[in-house]
Amino acid sequence: MHEISLVQGLLVQLGELARANKAGKVIKITMEVGPLSGVVADSFRFGFDILSAEDDLVRGAELVLITPMVTYVCSACGQTVTTDGERPEECARCQELFLIPQGGDDLILRQVEME
Repeated sequence: MHEISLVQGLLVQLGELARANKAGKVIKITMEVGPLSGVVADSFRFGFDILSAEDDLVRGAELVLITPMVTYVCSACGQTVTTDGERPEECARCQELFLIPQGGDDLILRQVEME
């Protein structure tokens, strides 16, 4: 489960942000987890819950996970369709099978609330 190592990296980053902003407590973290990122959101949340309980800086912090939409572009006609990550079977306009995803593969720290 590589989500644990991702959470460990997040906690390091939060520690650096807290030191830079002279904060002693993280209240809320908002993360964007793309549906094509390879990150299982439930596993990421589980890892966060386990590891944050051991860290005074983030213990009790709220973790908000946002899943962005993904745009697929038809390689033949350029038609676009936006989904929650589910790849369309084919282009609705020309029935081309090769659709190229744009976005949805990121793991981004969007916002941190600290005090």
